Amino acid sequence: MPILDAHALDFISYNYDQTLRYGVKLGQLLQPRDLVCLSGQLGAGKTALAIGIGRGWGALQPVTSPSYVLANEYSRADGAQLHHLDCFRLADASDAEHICLDERLAAGASLMVEWPENIAAALPRERLWVGMSYFEEEKRSLGMRAAGERFERLLAGFQKTAFQHGNV
Repeated sequence: MPILDAHALDFISYNYDQTLRYGVKLGQLLQPRDLVCLSGQLGAGKTALAIGIGRGWGALQPVTSPSYVLANEYSRADGAQLHHLDCFRLADASDAEHICLDERLAAGASLMVEWPENIAAALPRERLWVGMSYFEEEKRSLGMRAAGERFERLLAGFQKTAFQHGNV
């Protein structure tokens, strides 16, 4: 059973497919200018969750890891944009200008940011932070932290859709 309050939700994903489904549920709830930070070590499941987010959001192209290009941009049939940023190679918040974080949000894109801890000082305070960790062979621990009213609503919506009996 997930642990929940207005600001936090902690739960376990038991396999890759379940992580994808959690991502789909989250992606279905994203709105323009939403910021989802995906934190965790290599192998924690960040890319699997991001693939699911892209599917749920309605990306016309399959989501792939932007590790070598820093950013991948996806479109939806209605013209909305989802940008997937990888900050693994960025040293600190001053490097955030290289990925045009503020400009992307101002243009109305929804953002997924992997390795957000590398640029934490440059991130808006209001966001959904998803911390992921390797739990055991296929299991992953996920901890979601909402900062700001919009993200508290997003977290509540995710909890409702993802954990109603039999949904994931």
